[in-house]
Amino acid sequence: MRIRTITYFLNPGWQLNSEAVQKAGLFLQTAREAFTQAGYEVQSIRLATIPFLDLIRANHPKDAVELATTLEQAAHENGIEYLSLGPVFPHQFEGYAMIPSLLEATSSVFFTGSLGTLEGEVSIPAVQACAEVITQAARISPDGFANLRFAALANVPPGSPFFPAAYHSEGPPAFAIGTESADLAVEAFTEVKCLADGRERLVRSFEKHGQALTALANELAQPSDVAFNGIDFTLAPFPEEARSIGSVFERLGVPQVGMSGSLAAAAILADTLDLADFPRAGFNGLFLPVLEDSVLARRAGAGVLSLTDLLLYSCVCGTGLDTLPLPGDATSEQISAVLLDLAALAYRLDKSLTARLMPVPGKAAGDLVRFDFPYFASSQVMELKAAPLTGLLSNRAAFGLRPKRRPLEWPH
Repeated sequence: MRIRTITYFLNPGWQLNSEAVQKAGLFLQTAREAFTQAGYEVQSIRLATIPFLDLIRANHPKDAVELATTLEQAAHENGIEYLSLGPVFPHQFEGYAMIPSLLEATSSVFFTGSLGTLEGEVSIPAVQACAEVITQAARISPDGFANLRFAALANVPPGSPFFPAAYHSEGPPAFAIGTESADLAVEAFTEVKCLADGRERLVRSFEKHGQALTALANELAQPSDVAFNGIDFTLAPFPEEARSIGSVFERLGVPQVGMSGSLAAAAILADTLDLADFPRAGFNGLFLPVLEDSVLARRAGAGVLSLTDLLLYSCVCGTGLDTLPLPGDATSEQISAVLLDLAALAYRLDKSLTARLMPVPGKAAGDLVRFDFPYFASSQVMELKAAPLTGLLSNRAAFGLRPKRRPLEWPH
């Protein structure tokens, strides 16, 4: 198991409080060294701020670009590798249109757009705006890679250590840990006699590492004024068999992930994670990023695993749709239909979901896709079964969805 990220949450102010960013960098460097000495490889250290429109004085694109580039430079000068400037919400609607230029002006800054209002309603205009960001961002570079740094959020609160979803609420500085722990599930379900044994092994593994990480995190937090907010043990993979969450599905008995039985496997893994005792931050669910997982990438490339399948599994476990390679000619209207489904799922089930979709310019469904990025596997462009919405679902309005009411208990 590796630590994918140690994320520091901060309101850096504007004009920039350089001392606060310097303090964040020193804390993160100290934390990286401490966890490394404890035997945990730390892949990255990151900074997440309050939403960028809450930092600038006037909602003007030039101000936003100045903020993003200045903060990116300050982060790099202090050893911080990635930066998230938080989401745009529908009440600041002009911010969605700023995001493509912010992505183009930076190389390590992440942004998000909320699909819902602060009151918890699905906003069709926000859905359409996020879809437009995705199609515009796909044209920033010939490979469409800029969409790695943008996600649409549905019902996602602040405090997740994973990017792009990470952002801070008003309050003092804090930090949280996100793990790359798919290998724990691979090990737990290898050479076990029954399902219960594998689940017990996985819970013990979560708790063992959770105790070690928490003890060290509390030691780091104690002499500082930086609060430890917890761990996100979401089963994040790496593109090799030993760290593939797709391979766990198949060790459980699914012939190929994407086939029938996959929903049950997803539910079992997510439920097992729920059983473990550790301080929690963020999603703590099942993460199925197609391009970050060698088995998922193969099954998606072969057409066994579809976008609709991944939405279905999100009902019982996951964090939504992540790093899906889509046709380069996908329109914002088609992508809006996908995002609306994801938002409806998130608010109806009262869970956090995200969508990081990656149209690949010049590529069609079935074409080989390979990024020059060590954290991505090769795959093929996935089919996008979507058409523009019409009628009432194309109106520029918002609507509420409440979680399903429990049935009345019958008298005995």
